[in-house]
Amino acid sequence: MRGHEHSSNDLSGTVHGFVVQAGSVQGDIHVSAAAPREKVPPPWQLPPSVRITDRADELRALEAHRCRAAEGGHSTLAAVSGLGGVGKTAVALAWLHTLRPEFPGGQLYADLGAQAAGGPEDPGEVVGRFLRALGVPTGQVPSALGERVALYRSLTADRRLVVLLDDAATAAQVRPLLPAGRCVTAVTSRRRMPGLSLDGGHVIHLEPLSTEAAVELLDATLADGRVAAQPEEARALVLLCAGLPLAVRIAGARLAARPRQGITAMVRALSEEHERLKALAIEGEHDVRAALDLSYQGLPPMAARLYRLLGLHPGREFGAPVARALLGGDAVEALDALHDANLLVDIAGASGGERYRFHDLVRLHAAARAAQEESGDERAAALLRIGHHYLANTGRAEEIIEPGRTSLERDFEPESVVEEDLGAVDGQTEAEAALDWLERELPNLMAVVRLARPMGAPELAWGLTDALWPLFPRRKLYGEWREAHQEGLLAAEEAGNEEAACRMLTSGALGKLAVGDHATGLAMFERAAASFFERGDALGHARTLNYRGLAHQRLGQPDRAADLFARAAAELPACGDLRAGALARFNLADVALAQGRYEDAVVNAEAARLTLEAAGDTYNAARAAGLTGRACVGLGRLDRAESELSAALSALRAEGAAFEAAHVLGGLARLSERRGQPWQARQYYRKALFLYSSAGRTQSAEAGDARTRLSALEPPEAGPGAPDPEAPGPATSEDLQGGDATGP
Repeated sequence: MRGHEHSSNDLSGTVHGFVVQAGSVQGDIHVSAAAPREKVPPPWQLPPSVRITDRADELRALEAHRCRAAEGGHSTLAAVSGLGGVGKTAVALAWLHTLRPEFPGGQLYADLGAQAAGGPEDPGEVVGRFLRALGVPTGQVPSALGERVALYRSLTADRRLVVLLDDAATAAQVRPLLPAGRCVTAVTSRRRMPGLSLDGGHVIHLEPLSTEAAVELLDATLADGRVAAQPEEARALVLLCAGLPLAVRIAGARLAARPRQGITAMVRALSEEHERLKALAIEGEHDVRAALDLSYQGLPPMAARLYRLLGLHPGREFGAPVARALLGGDAVEALDALHDANLLVDIAGASGGERYRFHDLVRLHAAARAAQEESGDERAAALLRIGHHYLANTGRAEEIIEPGRTSLERDFEPESVVEEDLGAVDGQTEAEAALDWLERELPNLMAVVRLARPMGAPELAWGLTDALWPLFPRRKLYGEWREAHQEGLLAAEEAGNEEAACRMLTSGALGKLAVGDHATGLAMFERAAASFFERGDALGHARTLNYRGLAHQRLGQPDRAADLFARAAAELPACGDLRAGALARFNLADVALAQGRYEDAVVNAEAARLTLEAAGDTYNAARAAGLTGRACVGLGRLDRAESELSAALSALRAEGAAFEAAHVLGGLARLSERRGQPWQARQYYRKALFLYSSAGRTQSAEAGDARTRLSALEPPEAGPGAPDPEAPGPATSEDLQGGDATGP
């Protein structure tokens, strides 16, 4: 209905696809269909099962608990505790693998690292990995733990899957990782976890194997008749192994490699070694150490050396290239020898590459052997080779993600570097594959950053932190962003490297802005500015003008911010950085838009866009176009506003920038309001709020404004909490695209 005219637009018949109904239409109509979202296959992350003996009672108890929970319509939670090496994970896997036919939604696995040298895993990082495994694009994983957990439980509410949380430290670490719905979760821990009983969990504790069961396991490991031929010796051997399956398997592997050796020789050797290992002992596990020492003594010399050197590796797991960096061409054969001796666990990497880890007791034994047999200089050189290997490959990944980025100077020994496989798989871009590699190796990279100063190589701390820069904002790894830059800054200051210190201050301060700590970020920018000024670095100082302006803007001081942006817009091009100057003009336009100075906003945004396009910066050029469109709405130039906003939205969706795309959708909503189209405006506001949520920015001022305006537009009969009869259906795959942007 328009004026006194009446248009009939009744719809009848069968319609396939979407339909647009309108009374009268003036101007162009643009209709685009959302691209279908590719279906993500269920994750199947559980490690393979291994043979277990004498655990039938425990398996029956676990299954009975699951059946009771299922009958009551509840999820299943079970915790398995026990001594290291007693077979907790093996029991959990034996149970969970039998459930696959009934739980087609997939299997999730996480090693929570209670015994890790760097401390237990952060639940927020684990649930982030789970979300990505369940098909949530990286850019849509919220930054806040509460929002991640809420999304995780929403995705698992109607999905039948199993989850294994291995080596948990506390019940508090576990709780955020529990799925919703009728899923099954198993937790393993060296500690008893009665706290999980409060969450409906069934807790069982594994004791070491009985002598008979341990003999059965030894017989299965050897499978050559020696146990039957020497039953008493076999009993004596498993008693020395304290009934721990890990020790029995290690002793069995050693015997299996020596088919002509009698069990008696192994018993004698273990008895003699026992007293020599007290320095390595954990209470109750002396005999495991004796078995490890004997397995070590049976290794070929090159495998024994690799065992010692890998014991120095600061992270919990590692790829084959690290072994080659330590040992050269002999590493492949040495790795095979370690794996065959059950001293290394072969874990399947997501990229398909060879990846290994030590059992915790084995890692401690390897490190102790290194301390005994490698000199201090040799241990330091090995750690340096590991650090240089990671630095060089992190720099390769950085170059793929941000080609041409100006980096701090990095020195490393070429002979320490073996190229990691950064190649894309399954339709990934090269940049996505490089980001995945950085995130997968991040625990190792952070471990090297922490060790850099104690090991006398402070340049590794700031070099790795600088090379990791592309990862932190893209994957929202705010905790590592803060810690790495803090450690890098300390290392640079102690070494007296002002250039590195300034880089740590500026990129670290951007992380402070990203988490809302604007005052601290401003102080860091000002420290860097003072250093640049004292050293006569005009370009570095000019860049801090723009950064300081961002901090003042977010502190609610727009006039001070505008003054700094104007100075940066003048000084940066004069210093040769046209792109940074354009970003300063963009920031000027942003301040003008917020203050209602729409003409100034259009002038500065358009100037910024032209320079950014010439520089090949399509992302920031799209942001500038979106800002121009929003300013044109304020000026009443509605046709131009629609053109600018539509172009910006397409470009930002292609970039996966959810936060900035939400800004543009807000502009389109304002445009619809100006045109008297409240239903369309509500559509845009809802989509904008969805993207703010997916970007983890629901508490931003922009999201708050969208909520307020949406509430004001609700039909009177509906109210803010009631369903809108005109509301759209579920969000489309087009709406679900997005990443995050935290400033230029």
